[in-house]
Amino acid sequence: MTQDVAGKSSIDGVLLLDKPKGVTSNAALQRVKRLLGAKKAGHVGTLDPMASGLLPICLGEATKFSGYMLAADKAYAAQVLLGATSTTGDAEGEITSRSPVNVTQEQLEGVIGQFLGDIMQIPPMYSALKRDGKPLYAYARAGETLDIPPRKVSIRAISMTEFAPPSFCITVRCSKGTYIRVLAEDIGRALGCGGMLTGLRREGVGGYDLSTSVAMDTLESLTVEQRRLRLMPTDGLVLALPELTLDDASARLISTGRRVSMEAFSGLHRLYRLNGRFLGLGEVLAGELVPKRLMADFSAEIESAQSIPQATKNA
Repeated sequence: MTQDVAGKSSIDGVLLLDKPKGVTSNAALQRVKRLLGAKKAGHVGTLDPMASGLLPICLGEATKFSGYMLAADKAYAAQVLLGATSTTGDAEGEITSRSPVNVTQEQLEGVIGQFLGDIMQIPPMYSALKRDGKPLYAYARAGETLDIPPRKVSIRAISMTEFAPPSFCITVRCSKGTYIRVLAEDIGRALGCGGMLTGLRREGVGGYDLSTSVAMDTLESLTVEQRRLRLMPTDGLVLALPELTLDDASARLISTGRRVSMEAFSGLHRLYRLNGRFLGLGEVLAGELVPKRLMADFSAEIESAQSIPQATKNA
């Protein structure tokens, strides 16, 4: 029996959800928010309803840092059907063409290899990208076609895992902004027979992967306390940044919006107390550490100090 939490409370952390097929990312987000009784929530990277897999959901204070994960690489497992194209580039659209498929595994592997590295992609009309404040899919549903400029994305790794003509499966690790639907279409176009995406599962986002995720039905079967135990620490969203450890006096200054002398380092850092508590982010500019985005609940815990020693760099 599903147990929703009636009263919302301050819940901080990241839930790694294995989103099921047939559910929008926003619907999954709202369900998780209710199940954990969180006041505030947001997800990292939208997954189409037809796609399943990893959807990091940020709760409470973690929403402050979700933007730093939007630029993270993504990993996918995809199934592509050759010899067919659709209005949306995937199985949810109407079929627009069919062609015979006469492709060998060697030919397919050769074409797939051409997409490794930096490539140019034209975002699909059926996407949430906006033009004049209106999402592209709204224009597409109205029968309008826009001239969309191509943009550069990067395919970090791509390999074929199954060849069963007219279908094949690939794994892809790619930069932000990459559309696997478009990749499937481009591979089919390069082979001369067309292609479209028929299955997609996201296996990784940044340093997160499916091995530590929880399925929606499993989450619903847990108690509220068990659900909250599945939360990952907030600082996992910014592990790509270097870290600085601050003594209590320096942390107290940072918590009140003041600056700390910092000659040795530069750039954006994640900040910690000596006890390992994550404080938030700060940036070293012109010899000073400037608070950028901080956790809201740590200042009361900081002990007062008489002096302000220099912060130390973690190895």
